[in-house]
Amino acid sequence: MGDFLSENPLVLLIGACEVGFWVLAGAGLAARYLLRARRMSTVLLLAVPVVDIVLVTASVLDVARVSPPGLSHGLAAVYLGFTVAFGHSMVRWADSRFAHRFAGGPPPPRPPRYGAAKVAHEWREWGKAALGWAVTVGVLLVTATVAGTGVPAPLDWFGDPMWSWGSRISIAVAIWLVGWPVWTTLAPPRAPERVDA
Repeated sequence: MGDFLSENPLVLLIGACEVGFWVLAGAGLAARYLLRARRMSTVLLLAVPVVDIVLVTASVLDVARVSPPGLSHGLAAVYLGFTVAFGHSMVRWADSRFAHRFAGGPPPPRPPRYGAAKVAHEWREWGKAALGWAVTVGVLLVTATVAGTGVPAPLDWFGDPMWSWGSRISIAVAIWLVGWPVWTTLAPPRAPERVDA
């Protein structure tokens, strides 16, 4: 494991970015609800996207220095794509829990379980996954362009170290589409009928 990490420092940076994301988000929420320092909280929360900029810059600079695109570059693209797509909602999720716990806010809302609201929720969540996929593939394209390696045909993605991440994410997003929003649209769960005594 040590050899793998020393040969792929970008993997360490991805781990550091994940830790940095949660440290900045947690510090921003703590500043808001525990210290009542709203301005400091805003600055810390606005710094969260800087983590993504650091990662994509490091990844592109790595291939610009004639380092062949590999698994770690693909993983960096996936991390960036899904942080862009889900980062805001993860911070909002944590914010509602902080507000409830430390500032007397209302209990965090639960996702809808039945009917049209459930269907809309599933499509919204899948839309975030589709955005994550699009950003991932966009970053892979930029990385391949900078490296000068070109883009393999989609069926050849599986055999390419970097583009194999694109194929994995494509499969995951397709399964998510069929298993959740499409299935829920075709058979929306209904609330159990109340039986009056």
